[in-house]
Amino acid sequence: MKKITIEDVAKRAGVSKGTVSAVINAKSSVKPTTRDHILNVMKELNFRPKGVARNLKNGNQDKSIGVIIKDLNYPFYTSIATGVKEYASSKGYSVIITSSDNDHESEQKFSHLFSAKDIKGIIIAPIVEGASEIEHLFKLKMINYPFVLLEDVRGIQANVVAIDNLKAIKKAVKYLIENGHTKIVHFAGPPSSTHTLERIEGFRHAFSESTLVFSKEMIVSIGSGYEESRSKTIEYFSSKSKEDYPTAIVCFNDQQALAVMTVLKELNIRVPDDISIVGNDDIFYAKIYPVPLTTIRAPQHEIGMKAAEILIRNIESATLVPIERVVFETEFVIRESTKILK
Repeated sequence: MKKITIEDVAKRAGVSKGTVSAVINAKSSVKPTTRDHILNVMKELNFRPKGVARNLKNGNQDKSIGVIIKDLNYPFYTSIATGVKEYASSKGYSVIITSSDNDHESEQKFSHLFSAKDIKGIIIAPIVEGASEIEHLFKLKMINYPFVLLEDVRGIQANVVAIDNLKAIKKAVKYLIENGHTKIVHFAGPPSSTHTLERIEGFRHAFSESTLVFSKEMIVSIGSGYEESRSKTIEYFSSKSKEDYPTAIVCFNDQQALAVMTVLKELNIRVPDDISIVGNDDIFYAKIYPVPLTTIRAPQHEIGMKAAEILIRNIESATLVPIERVVFETEFVIRESTKILK
């Protein structure tokens, strides 16, 4: 099948190549109506602009995709990236992996860089804090650039590969309730993250199916990174008397859980004798924490494989491919950080 070129877009749109190029490069010299018309033609033809690599010798033979994760130091994301690399390699693609370091500007910068340099598509673990922060994702959609998200982003219709966060947390909380815990709190993650919101909803659902009453004080926002979680855990326990301590804490992720366990040890609060801890992700060293961590196992490698599969299918298709949303189930893994009270 003939490869669609910028000349084809210009001919179909009834404009010059220069005008199409101006739209691709987001120049303000093109009238909004003309720009929208050209963008629609690009989508109809499934045209994707090439970056500067088109001028390099053998550039068309070099196939690569990008991965933008949030934290290179967190094994959850590195395991996903390993899955991406395995699938991509089987299809003849190289993988360029970078980290946004939980910084919006870095995510925007890398997404622009990859799309401009003829990297064929991107897998992104997005940082979401307000609609103004997702403009770069809209721009990728405007130029028909293939990408897959590892989390839903409100307002963006895109390919997504994720886990069933609601069901995962609900299962963990129900386990605690069924084993005698009545004072349970959820240490939540970043406020605008859909993962955070889904996990809070799962926590609420578990209470709605029990005789216990949910209250908003059970949700404590402490972030997802180690240092932030550590400082906010100290604040939380400093504000409580021992009589008001929870008997169990369900954490946003395993990194947060480690921070919580570290603080509890400093405060001479025993895990699980005094407080049970549940993590989320089952990163590879969760089982060798100071107290092996009860957690929710996410199929990290499989998530990476599926995200790469969807991305490469979009890259190689000559026509528009329907948007996909794949949700993986999780497994509740019981270790020594939780205690049965009854």
